[in-house]
Amino acid sequence: MLRARYRRIIYFFARIIISIIIWDLFLPRLGLRRLSQSTRSRRLQRIAIQYRALAVQMGGVLIKVGQFLSARVDVLPSVITSELTGLQDEVPEEDFGDIRALVENEFGAPIEEKFLEFDDAPEAAASLGQVHQARVSVEATDFAGLRGAEEDSDNHILEVVVKVQRPDIETIIATDLAALKTVGNWLKRYPPINRRADVPALLAEFSRILYEEIDYIREGQNAETFAEHFRNRTGVHVPDVVWSHTTKRVLTLEDVRAIKITDYDRITAAGIDRAEVAVRLFETYLQQIFEDGFFHADPHPGNLFVTPQAQPLQPQAGEEGERDKADTEWLLTFVDFGMVGRLSPEMLSGMREMVIAVGTRNASRLVKSYQQLGVLLPGADIELIERAEARLFDRFWGKSMQELASLRQKEMLEFAREFRELIFTMPFQIPQDMILLGRAVGILSGMCTGLNPEFNVWEGLAPYAQKLVFEESGGRRFPWLEEIGELLRNLLEYPRRVVGVLEKLERGDLAVRVPELTDQVKDLEHAVNRMAGGFVFAALLLAGVEVYLAGEIQFAIILLAAAALTLTWILFHR
Repeated sequence: MLRARYRRIIYFFARIIISIIIWDLFLPRLGLRRLSQSTRSRRLQRIAIQYRALAVQMGGVLIKVGQFLSARVDVLPSVITSELTGLQDEVPEEDFGDIRALVENEFGAPIEEKFLEFDDAPEAAASLGQVHQARVSVEATDFAGLRGAEEDSDNHILEVVVKVQRPDIETIIATDLAALKTVGNWLKRYPPINRRADVPALLAEFSRILYEEIDYIREGQNAETFAEHFRNRTGVHVPDVVWSHTTKRVLTLEDVRAIKITDYDRITAAGIDRAEVAVRLFETYLQQIFEDGFFHADPHPGNLFVTPQAQPLQPQAGEEGERDKADTEWLLTFVDFGMVGRLSPEMLSGMREMVIAVGTRNASRLVKSYQQLGVLLPGADIELIERAEARLFDRFWGKSMQELASLRQKEMLEFAREFRELIFTMPFQIPQDMILLGRAVGILSGMCTGLNPEFNVWEGLAPYAQKLVFEESGGRRFPWLEEIGELLRNLLEYPRRVVGVLEKLERGDLAVRVPELTDQVKDLEHAVNRMAGGFVFAALLLAGVEVYLAGEIQFAIILLAAAALTLTWILFHR
């Protein structure tokens, strides 16, 4: 372990956590909420600037974390995302002497013997490796249909990019993960976090993913699997793997020079509609998640490109000609398959259930999908969650991301007030096997919003949900017959339910839930408890001062410590 690196990471996160506790938890309880809120934006920006500087200087896992946060424009404040966006391009490069040594060690030969050309200046530097342009001569027997090659007698000359792992990256990853584990042990002591996530399990899963990502043989296999899934969809492009020039630490791929997906000006200048790019990206992930059960889990802007086609590919026989022609005017290009996710049959079933529920605005079915996926805490109030989801559909369904972002504060406060108990308890947890999916969906949401601020996720989900409903019904053309049957079953149940309610009323067992009244009673109890605590604090404080003045130092310290504990209880008791 790199001790100095470990201590530096720990010290940084400790300062951030202490700052958040003081400003966002402690000061508001002292009546300084307005001061906390007025300085929040400036404080967050300062934290983002400090983290960016630390990540750029140290690299490793910190870059990965920063790249994820920079893409969450749909959730995080712009002061954070705008500061961290530069992490996509600011990763420092490795010395070429070290890169040369690693490549030659992997192939057991000088770099000039293995490659016709090898540019010593990197095309791009990533957190775990960096990319160099090169040219290779591939024998006809190894060619296997690689695109973009020029014939040279029995060989083929191919423009490629060579992804080379950073020297000593395993030691760096081990150090960073050890530091994050320490920070995770701090966070898991906070009950709201500990109840919702098994932090050690999540870090263990994250560690497994990172070590898989530095196995370039596995990455090449992932790329080929992804390409096979999209073989019949010509609007998606995956670079070919040159296996004759690939090892566990060096990966050689077809060169795909294209427009970075966040370079909005160049996309528009190329005559490509950014809204169409957002839709294709979204639809691509629908297929990956809900059909293939295998998805690209690292869709940050450095791994996605838009490739204009000077000569659109012709539709294949038997395919939808018009759609394919439109698809191939430009390609959505994926690179970097070191981080991929696989969905188990159970997760796939739960995800399909969720998209059907959202597409059909079925709150009870949405809660059922939560249960299948294991995202609800034991003892969660199912009825209250279902009612909240139904209200969310009524108020927010169909709005674009821009409309959702500009919702009136009053409207959001009304919803928060109505479901205050649910928001306070937040009965949701993060299953270990959903860490990659949650990360990918979060980044995807931010990227689609960046491409098209008016992107409407509902419009994208609705036709896909209809497709899944049709498949679920076995391809029957009259799914409304099942809806009628369900309605009749509900009507037949109503008399039994009414009898049950009347029986409870006669026994005196009927409880009427009024969330507003319950909240008011809880607030009153809380105020009384704090008032009593205040009297105890004042008594202990005065007694401690008196005893101290009387010369009984040790006894005074005990009393003052008890007063401090009482004050802490007053401030943080709920």
